Amino acid sequence: LLNINVGGKLFQIAYKVLAQYPITRLGKLALYTDPVKKLQLCDDYLVQKNEYFFDRDPSIFHYIFHFYRSGVLWVMDEMCPSNFVEEIEYWGIHLKYSQRCCRILFEEKRDELSEYLKIEKELEAELEPLESGAQFDGKFLGRFRKMVWNLIENPYSSVPAKIIAVMSSFFVLISIVGMTLSTVEEMKNKTGKMWMEQMEMICAIFFTSEYVMRLISSSSFKNFLRAAFNAIDLVAILPFYIQILFENLDDGDMQYHEELHKVENVSKLGKVLKLIKLMRIFRILKLARHSTGLRAFSFTMRQCYQQVCCLLLFIAMGVFTFSALIHSVEHDVPGTDFTSIPCAWWWAAVSLSTVGYGDTVPDTILGRLVAFVCISFGIILNGMPISILYNKFSDYYAKLKAHEMSQ
Repeated sequence: LLNINVGGKLFQIAYKVLAQYPITRLGKLALYTDPVKKLQLCDDYLVQKNEYFFDRDPSIFHYIFHFYRSGVLWVMDEMCPSNFVEEIEYWGIHLKYSQRCCRILFEEKRDELSEYLKIEKELEAELEPLESGAQFDGKFLGRFRKMVWNLIENPYSSVPAKIIAVMSSFFVLISIVGMTLSTVEEMKNKTGKMWMEQMEMICAIFFTSEYVMRLISSSSFKNFLRAAFNAIDLVAILPFYIQILFENLDDGDMQYHEELHKVENVSKLGKVLKLIKLMRIFRILKLARHSTGLRAFSFTMRQCYQQVCCLLLFIAMGVFTFSALIHSVEHDVPGTDFTSIPCAWWWAAVSLSTVGYGDTVPDTILGRLVAFVCISFGIILNGMPISILYNKFSDYYAKLKAHEMSQ
């Protein structure tokens, strides 16, 4: 018998049993005749008791010991998958020796744990800034840039930093409200336009100052440009300066071109300016920098993109299927709106979403039956992923909030 001491517990296994598995650690220990090679396989050797000592977990070794006796590796649910894999790899035993049912459940649990750890790591990275205060040590104006970085990137570092974070969200809301009010007819008079322009200028100055402070406090210009939030900040301030540029170009054209060409050019510039002004709506994304809920929503969409794509695929299939069915049933009805399958796409999309505007409705009994099936399919289709998305969102939100509080 081979005497094995694992973490203070003694086990005895016959040499002939161990020799049946020559590639395992204990199999090599039983077959080797060179004492030096044997000592390389264990942590220590007690000469008096003729025991080979291994500083490993004795509770898991019970399953290893059972494997040598029966030839089957048992896997229990209560064991940590990572720890168990590490232990059996140390002893040189492959997971293939376990029963298929146990192996399938164990691999599912291991994948689930790996996915959980991956999500936890990504959640922590979601709240961690791209840079840290230690990166400014020894750099040009390092102390000043670190102070600016704490002021603009770390709202919990001081009261002024918290005030700036609140002001950033406040100016975003003011900018969105101003853009909304600028489309109201009563605000399109001279006084209203002047107020809106002044409000836009103040918001643009604040956003520009914020962006410049982030640029100054960045330790790596390349990482600064790659950051998604910094790209959002740039999009938030660009429309204001592009609008000024186009207006100046417009004034130049008014001086040097003929009247007809001026009108055409002004019309083109007006369309471009409208498009540029519309880009200001992206400023609302700046709220995600200081909103845990928006971050959790964005993180949920990134993690559940497969389910979302699957939902969109099912919706597209339903639209094509039910539009074809309703067209085949209703196309012979006089005055029908279902004159072609593309004309029926809108009805199918509205019915699948269970909105039901009622602008297009079937007239025949068979058409109404198709509509009922379409609506029923839409209810089932919309109900399936919503619970998954909501559960994941609430879970991610709670974890993000916990990480935020711990930091």
